[in-house]
Amino acid sequence: MGTVLTGIGLVKKYASTTALAGVDVEVGERESLAVMGPSGSGKSTLMLTLAGIIRPDGGQVLLRGERIDKLGENRLSALRRRRFGFVFQFGQLLPELPAEENIALPLMLEGTPRRQAVAKARRWFAPLGLEGLEQRRPGQLSGGQAQRVAIARALVVEPDVVFADEPTGALDQSTSEEVIGLLTSVTRHQGASLVIVTHDVDVAAHCDRILQVRDGRITGPLQYTAAH
Repeated sequence: MGTVLTGIGLVKKYASTTALAGVDVEVGERESLAVMGPSGSGKSTLMLTLAGIIRPDGGQVLLRGERIDKLGENRLSALRRRRFGFVFQFGQLLPELPAEENIALPLMLEGTPRRQAVAKARRWFAPLGLEGLEQRRPGQLSGGQAQRVAIARALVVEPDVVFADEPTGALDQSTSEEVIGLLTSVTRHQGASLVIVTHDVDVAAHCDRILQVRDGRITGPLQYTAAH
């Protein structure tokens, strides 16, 4: 299995607090990786650094062998739009747009004509069990439906890596199980890698591998799971 994303010796400090203390991490092709740890452990900082949202104070981030942490802001922003997908705890859908346009939005922001972008977005409704909801606005969707729209939005650009920050944190247990199952399966089917930050062991159990982070360091041996 090849490596898609690599962090080498990642260091990040906030005043006197060290959020990352020389972290090394690799994410493989089509791999799903869960990052776990207590509050303040550095797990979210690690994800945001790998995603090019936070610049490390030391170390390197490479996407398919290309160093991205030193890119200018315009190039880095374009890379995040084209090659990364994001799923957040509360979805962050635009309330005024119907589901199909929320999914199509990343394509339209890159200049794809609306008709073409929406047509591509509509292909995601059947695989994610969203048929008939194309015109529903976020306020008309359940929490689970909204997160499935967010998953489709993350994948519609055919990214190299999807980053998910507590993607089921606002859902009940049964809906959480359904959403995380869809997220891991459709991401793998799409050919993308997946990095999930979570405190939920049931969510992490759906992933190929688990990293434990504490005090800005990866602690202990990697744990492998067999939930899928």
